[in-house]
This record gives sequence, structure tokens and C-alpha cells, in this order.
Amino acid sequence: MVDPRFFPAQGPFDLAALAGIAHAETGGADAAGRAFVDVAPLDAAGPDHVSFLDNRKYVGAFTESAAGACLVHPDLADRAPAGMALLITRDPYRAYALVAQAFHPFDAVEPGLSPAAHIDPAADVDATARVDCGAVVGAGASIGPRSHVMANAYVGPGVRLGADCRVGPGATLQCCLIDDRVILHPGVRIGQDGFGFALGGQGHEKVPQLGRVLIGHDVEIGANSTIDRGTGPDTEIGPGTKIDNLVQIGHNVRLGRGCVVVAQVGISGSTVVGDFAMLGGQAGLAGHLSIGAGARVAAQSGLMRDVPPGTTVAGSPALPAKEHWRQQAALSKLVKRR
Repeated sequence: MVDPRFFPAQGPFDLAALAGIAHAETGGADAAGRAFVDVAPLDAAGPDHVSFLDNRKYVGAFTESAAGACLVHPDLADRAPAGMALLITRDPYRAYALVAQAFHPFDAVEPGLSPAAHIDPAADVDATARVDCGAVVGAGASIGPRSHVMANAYVGPGVRLGADCRVGPGATLQCCLIDDRVILHPGVRIGQDGFGFALGGQGHEKVPQLGRVLIGHDVEIGANSTIDRGTGPDTEIGPGTKIDNLVQIGHNVRLGRGCVVVAQVGISGSTVVGDFAMLGGQAGLAGHLSIGAGARVAAQSGLMRDVPPGTTVAGSPALPAKEHWRQQAALSKLVKRR
């Protein structure tokens, strides 16, 4: 259940209002005059809660749920228990996201500069922005309208932060230009040196990292992820890309629009990832690769060569997924015969 100490709910909403929010059709039991106060999981929901069913694995929990209303695909609507109102949609999980946002919208930013913040006189902080205690904003940095720099975050000299951004506690931003509506979770590191050295028997000579990190609008970057600045070319994160916790992105990497990068992925320098590609957890990508638009890299894959657009690869070294699983099946049969 949602803990109101951390997540106070808006509302309540009636079924018609929720149907409008979710772009869903109503069905099931008559819910006229009923009000719904929050969202809840199927197995914990009560008569005044809204739940959802997206995975057929949980049909059993759906049929036994006490939820007052549920977001459900048309194919499963007839499995609803008596007394449950339905919000029928072909994409229940997306619809749930919209409903949950209605009950729990993002907190509006209250403008203000903490007296315990350290803001250079040459910084440009919008009057509607907020900077919390212990945060540092360097000379020439700019903080856009309604953006929030949280406690002990560092916004380095010249950094540009667009409108409606959130910079989590303890994050550090250097040598980067960030567009609107970007969310950076606690401990994110943006724009530090890339790993660049001229190797030699007498020692390894450091190569100056003279590029930037460019982050498009509506990007979200998870806690303790790191994105190195470029060596001369820029490191680029395309609009709408979502990056999980503990991801490492090397210098000169370019991610396209709408990419999904799951926890503990490592992307070596100068690799290019096309629009809407998906990289599974703990995948490792060698440098200077090209990952095509819409490609999928399975979890724990080790990628050492380019991936054509729309291709799914798995394993280490990564192969087209069907080939990888055929090899695994053949190996299993060989072991059993022995």
C-alpha cells in the first residue's frame, strides 16, 4: 500500500474522471456515486482503490482482488470478480501510469534560494527555480524556470539546466548542457573526464577531455549513473531516453531518441546507439560500435560487434538471439549425452 507519509494522494476521483484520465472505457459493476482515493496492488487493494492487470501471470490475483476498480485489457475483462468496476484499455500499464500520476502528481517547485546554498554572483538562476541548502552553482551556470537543485548538488561553471528539471541530492554536473524536463536522481555524475590516455611503456599520458555532455529533453537518469564528457566530440543523450541506476556511459557515446538503458550497463567510448534501442541489465558494449535503431541487447550480453537495426542479440560474445539459444540448447544436449 502507498504510505501517505511519503506519498500523499490527491483526489478522490470518480470512475468517469478516471476513464478520462486513462483514455479507457468503463465496464463491470456499476460505480455510480463511488469515489476512489488511491491506487494499490491487486492483492492489497480495497473497495476505494484502483488497481491494474497487465501481466496474465496475475490473473488469479485479479479474480480474487477486492479492488473497487481495475484497469484491464478487453481480453481479460470477463475474468473480473463481481462488484469490480472496470477501466478497459488495450494498454493497462500505460493507463495505470496516467492514473497514478493523477493521484500522485509531481510536487510543484516552490521558488527560493536557501541561504545555505553557494551561488556564484555570475550564475543566472531563474526567479521561479529552487536551490536547496549545501548546493553549489558555479559562475556562468544557468538554472531554468521551475527547476530544482536539491541539497548538496553541484552545478559547475557554465552548465546550462533547462526548465522543469530535477537535480537530485549529491549529483554533480560539469561541462554539460541539459534541456527541459530532465530528471537526475541522487548521486548522478555528468560531464567528468572520460577515460582517455595515450598508453606507453614509459607511462600513460592523459589526453585532455575537451568535449561536453548534451542531454535532450525528457531524459531521466538513475541514481549513481555516470556520463563522461567527450574528448572533443560531445557525448550525447537523445530526447526521451531513460537510463537506470548504476549505468556507465563513456566519452563520445551517442544515444538516440527514446533509448532504454537498464541497470549496470556499461557503454564504452564512441559507441553509437540508435533511436529506441534497448540495452538489458549488465550488458557490456565495446567501444566504437554501431547499435541500430530498435535493436535489443539482452541482459548480461557482451557486445563486440555492430548490431543491425531491429535485431535482438544475446550472450557473450553476443549473437543474434535465436542463434545464441540454439547454441545453448545444443550444448545442453551434448552435456546430457556425456
